[in-house]
Amino acid sequence: MITVYPGPDRHHWSNEWLDSWQSFPATGNYDLAGNAHGVLLVNNDDTIDPGEGLDRHRHADVEILTWVIDGAVEHRDSHGNASVLRPGQIQRMTAGTGIAHSERNAMPRASHTPSRVVQMWVATDTPGLTPGYAEVDLTDDLADGRLVLAASGRPGVAGAVSLANRYSSLHIARLAPGGRCELPAAPFGHLYVPTGHLALTGADTALVAGDAARFSGTRATEVIAVDATELLFWEMHAQPVLSSVAPL
Repeated sequence: MITVYPGPDRHHWSNEWLDSWQSFPATGNYDLAGNAHGVLLVNNDDTIDPGEGLDRHRHADVEILTWVIDGAVEHRDSHGNASVLRPGQIQRMTAGTGIAHSERNAMPRASHTPSRVVQMWVATDTPGLTPGYAEVDLTDDLADGRLVLAASGRPGVAGAVSLANRYSSLHIARLAPGGRCELPAAPFGHLYVPTGHLALTGADTALVAGDAARFSGTRATEVIAVDATELLFWEMHAQPVLSSVAPL
């Protein structure tokens, strides 16, 4: 079963400098595990005003992945990691026993240039891990239009960055018009289209920029780009209990 969530119907939250569209309610006092699909707790598409962002704040026992769509995002954390992320770079932060970090639009206010970023949280399958950090540039891998394994915790399935969740993988593709790829079969899947227009073969379904779809018990699914399209697909083989995971 595939259920499409049109962009305007996704959860929305905003303040003076942040505009956030969310696959699952995440901003505020929400039950992340109760609202999750598979092991995916958060999938936020955030537009951040120049020079603005989140001051240092703390997380624990969650895998946080950041993917920039436009602009640049500055990351700093309490374990000494500091970087500026740009489109094509995947970042994974293992919160583990606890890590504090800040995230800001790296563009100065005078630039009037917002940054747009997709942030995703995955339930860890092992609580109390040592915090960790990884960052990889996937620009060259994505250039040929294939589905790239950006992150994975599945045994024997190595992604560009590792995940502390043995039931999940994140796939990313950049498709030219007419380009196609096959999304893997899984008990749970989450497809997000930040840019473009995507058709799903074998189903009377299409997604445009800002749309998401949840897959439940689906076979491998071929998708075709109507326009130049970027997609993020979570392949998941478990459901979460916030700091542990029940396998299927």
